Order: sequence, then structure tokens, then C-alpha cells
Amino acid sequence: MRRILALAAALALLSQPAFAAVFEPVAPAEAGFDSARLARLDGFLNAAVAEGRMPGFGVLLARHGRLVSLQSYGKKNLETGETIAPDTIFRVASMTKIVTGVALMMLYEENRFDLDDPVAKFIPEFARLKVLAGTGPDGKPMLADPVHPPTMRELMSHSGGFGYGTSDDPADKILGAQDAYGAGDLHEFVRRVAKAPLLYQPGTTWRYSAGADISGYIVEKLSGMRFGEFLQRRLFGPLGMKDTAFYVPREKLARLAPVYAGDPATHRFAEVKTSPNPIGLPLVPPTAPPRLDAGGAGLFSTLMDYARFAQMLGNGGALDGVRILAPATVEMMRTNMISWKALEAGISRPPVHFDTAIGFGLDAQVMLDPRAAGSLVGKNTMSWHGAFAGWWWVDPTNDIVCVGMAQRSGIYPDYVFDDIDQVQKLVYQALVHPER
Repeated sequence: MRRILALAAALALLSQPAFAAVFEPVAPAEAGFDSARLARLDGFLNAAVAEGRMPGFGVLLARHGRLVSLQSYGKKNLETGETIAPDTIFRVASMTKIVTGVALMMLYEENRFDLDDPVAKFIPEFARLKVLAGTGPDGKPMLADPVHPPTMRELMSHSGGFGYGTSDDPADKILGAQDAYGAGDLHEFVRRVAKAPLLYQPGTTWRYSAGADISGYIVEKLSGMRFGEFLQRRLFGPLGMKDTAFYVPREKLARLAPVYAGDPATHRFAEVKTSPNPIGLPLVPPTAPPRLDAGGAGLFSTLMDYARFAQMLGNGGALDGVRILAPATVEMMRTNMISWKALEAGISRPPVHFDTAIGFGLDAQVMLDPRAAGSLVGKNTMSWHGAFAGWWWVDPTNDIVCVGMAQRSGIYPDYVFDDIDQVQKLVYQALVHPER
């Protein structure tokens, strides 16, 4: 009953023209789910709030483009007691990356680049990139030439040698010292990135990186538009994503969820306003366009807006009669791009792990052999998460889209939402009639 009421409460929003052709509410049984089993997901997420591990979040689950569940847990604002609504605005952090990937692949479809083009073709400053090969007797970095220049494919799959400037890796420390995220625009950003060496030889492993931010600059250069403008004109506007941008206008500010940091000892939360987020980047002020349209982590969005984007991917690149990408392009984005040799060796970068069962495509993790990976999702499921505990996944085998949004900064020892394994398990154990 509670789930039905939650769906009914969303009907007013869903009946707006932008949502009329997608996410029509459906009883779980009609979509193949056992309601009693699906309630286990509610229990798990409610417990996360009750135990003080999460302040609150919203979750949307859809199958065949129909809305199975739209729920909120905990609070949007702990001071006022306000709950999360379908149009609550969140900082989506690294959930931005797949959006940047789609933007770049729109230009790929226009024949503006090939995946094996060197990144330096579009960023001349990268033509002289070196790889850190150790430290000499004098303590200075030893540099080597890359075996091959980083390619667009490697840039979009975090396998090009770039870092994020936030780790203790010697090369990453050099990048961090360049203060790339303090640049005044994306062109200056890539200039600063170019002053640091690559962390490893391109194509040899996976390392989370500033690749999507670099990609945003390439979108600017190829399109002749500021990155945020390109997204609005070519993606957000056509998809009806009316609340997604790199900033929040003042008239929408009341809908923005505060970011909270939790104390793992006391399970108490305090609002975060200016302190760094989990990857060391400051929270940008929400109400003014930022200096950098950060394609790696800068977007604000809502559960409903982002679900429309995810459903577009689930539909093979189209939504409500609007074609963003061709089905083959979406298929390529969910195709593994990490070298097989690296997967066979295994790559462990908490909170993620890659091997011959789990790979990484273009700006998304991809499930190659879910059962071998210990997962119940369908083959070729693409997914990722954000630093504030949000997640998304698109399962083409079972035609499932799931989006979760939250506003908690920091990682607890028992924090499970970063890799979304527990949520996925509870969704798929409830899918007892996948043929429907």
C-alpha cells in the first residue's frame, strides 16, 4: 500500500507534458516483481536511515519504461524535516561523467573524432606528455616517453594514464600541485593538467581520473560552445531535463538538498557548505555559473531528470521521440575498453574492482559476466555512482533503469552505496518473472 501511495503522489509531476510518454506507474507484479520481496529493499534503505548511516535519499526503479517504484527515505533537510520529492535538486557528483560521455559521443556520431585518435589531436598542449618512471638519486622525477599517446578511447575509459590530483601517487601529487580545478576556464584547466606527467603507460591499467573534465573541454572545442551550453541545447533541453545544470538558479534554491557529513562514531550529521567533498574538490557555490563546467562531477539534477537521461540510454539512445544517440553507439559505450591483459591481472581500486567479469566502457562500468562477478544484474549492465551516495544503472538485458540520489559526504567503514551492490541484489531478488 505504501508503495502504491508513493506512486500516486508522483502522478501530478509525472502527468506534466515532459513526462507524459515515459514512467507511467505500473504495479510491481505487472513488471515482473514480487511486491513482498521488493519490500526488502525498503527495509534495507529505511534501516540505513534509522541506523544513522544516511540522512536521506530518493530512489526510482523502472522497467520497460514504466515506473515500478518511486520512494523517498529519511529527510532532505534534517533541520526542517522536509522530505525528498521527485523534483528535489541534488549535487550528483560523478554521476556527471556519463552525461559528459554521451555529449562527446554525440560529436563522435557527427564524425568529429575517432576513438583511437590521440587526445593531443584536440589538445595540442598534450603533445609533449611524459610518464613518471620513478625518482632519480637527486629526488627529482624521472620521466619517460609514453609507448603511445593517450587516445580518446583511453581518456573515456580512465585508462589513458591521467590522474585526479587527489592521491598519494607521486605523479598525482604533481597534478594536484597544479591546482587544475582552480583554473578560470576549461582551457586553462587542460593547460595545467598538461604540466603533470601521466601516472602510468596509457592502456595498461585503469585509474580514476580527470578524463571527463578533459572531455568537457574537447566538447567545447569541437562544438564551439561552452560545455554547459552544449548540454542545455543538445541534451537537457531535448530530453526535458528542466532542472539539470552546473548551477541552481535562485528561484529553485529551496529545492536544493543540503550536503551532510556524518560522524562514523556518533552517526550524527552536520551540513557541509564549503569544505571539500570526498575526492578533495571544494563544493562550488550553487547559485552562480561556475568558472569550470566540470564534466567529471559538477552537475546538479533531480531524480526525475536523471531518470529520463538513464531511460534514454535504456531505450538505446532515444526518449519521447527524441533521438540522442544511435543504438550502436550506446552499445559501444557499454562495451569493455580496458585491455584484457589488465582485466586478467585484476584491478582493485576501492570501492571498485575490475577483472574478466567486470570491465569499464566509455564513462561507465560494464558487467561482462554478472554471475561470475557474484551479481544478479543482467549482462552488459552499465552503471556508476557519485561521491554523495547516489547511483545509477541501466540493464539492457532485463530492461531495468534504477537511479538513487542522496546528499551524504564521506565514506563510512560500513558504507555500501558507493558500489550499489546491496541495492542491486535486493532489486533483482524481487524480479521473479523477468519474462513479463
